[in-house]
Amino acid sequence: MKKTLLALAASSALVSMAHAQSSVTLYGLLDAGIAYTNNAGTAGHLIQAAYGAASSNRWGVRGTEDLGGGLSAIFVLESGFNIQNGTSSQDSRLFGRQAFVGLSSTQYGTITLGRQYDSVVDFVAPLSATGSWGGTWFQHVFDNDNLNNSFRVDNAVKYTSPLINGFKAGAVYAFSNSTDFTENRLYSFGASYNWGPLKAAAAYLQVQGSGNTGAQNAGSTAGAVDQKESSSVGKDTTLFGTNGFQIAAQTQRIFGGGVNYAVGPALVAFVYTQSQYYGTLAGSYKFNNYEANGKYNLTPALSIGGAFTYTDGSISAFGPGASGETDPKWTSADLQIDYALSKRTDVYVEGLYQHAIGQDNHAYISYSGGTSSTANQVVVTTGIRTRF
Repeated sequence: MKKTLLALAASSALVSMAHAQSSVTLYGLLDAGIAYTNNAGTAGHLIQAAYGAASSNRWGVRGTEDLGGGLSAIFVLESGFNIQNGTSSQDSRLFGRQAFVGLSSTQYGTITLGRQYDSVVDFVAPLSATGSWGGTWFQHVFDNDNLNNSFRVDNAVKYTSPLINGFKAGAVYAFSNSTDFTENRLYSFGASYNWGPLKAAAAYLQVQGSGNTGAQNAGSTAGAVDQKESSSVGKDTTLFGTNGFQIAAQTQRIFGGGVNYAVGPALVAFVYTQSQYYGTLAGSYKFNNYEANGKYNLTPALSIGGAFTYTDGSISAFGPGASGETDPKWTSADLQIDYALSKRTDVYVEGLYQHAIGQDNHAYISYSGGTSSTANQVVVTTGIRTRF
């Protein structure tokens, strides 16, 4: 009898240790509100039920298993969705935001395989307003530099180094999964450095052949970037033709960097990015984005933040509605006031203004409901956000 009790006690202890060394967590974020747009093209003034203005809606499962010696097995499965109608985002994928598995070492870093973020998103985006406190609707025009994750990376292998004296680096390679090795592949790399209140980061990304004719151009998910998911970042049909701004390109490059500095309750930052799209279905594009942003915590619960972005475009367009060589520019000014009701739940109000410069150029604030019929557009949105 005593031996049986001892065996049961030992078994219980081993099970408890196993559970302590492994964990699976269900998590999520819900963001819904109401938005007003002063000029949504032919629709005129628009009041709409909005979602994800400050943060994209998501739910996911993450897990880790301690393998001993500082080594762990990890995984993440994360799904995006529209809270207003319950449909899946990211072209209706089940786990469209992230889906990866890998190994993490406290000494050597982390390697993961699956659908993941690129290095520009990992390192530069957190310094921008759209990639941190400002959220989804603060993205640069058309999200031309992908700081707001208009596309993720499929078939990717990612390495992230451990944090060493404030320095961290990472790299991503995504396979074409095609007999044509260069048809739709991606590689990126980046690094960041923290020194007290100062943080700096830089990164580079290149996609090769996502705009080739053939399977990838027909919306196949076989390569690194799925054109069907991200074929139109913006919808300025007046400037870019009936197909909108096409992200699929023979060669696509994005690089940039930024710094931020924290002083007490204040945080200020500057970010520069350049995105180039050569050989797209509707022409070639180049965008330089200059962003200054800042946030101030008036109280532990109340914060105010603002961002100003100047985007300088250079476009050689052709096709329906195209206007040949153009040099469009946009200025965007965004403001957010956020109040935390608890550690998990907050309410916010955002105001966004965009002015387009250049002949026949039009303002377009993403998710506004449509391209402005003029050079100006204003959006005001309010919402509630909670996490679990």
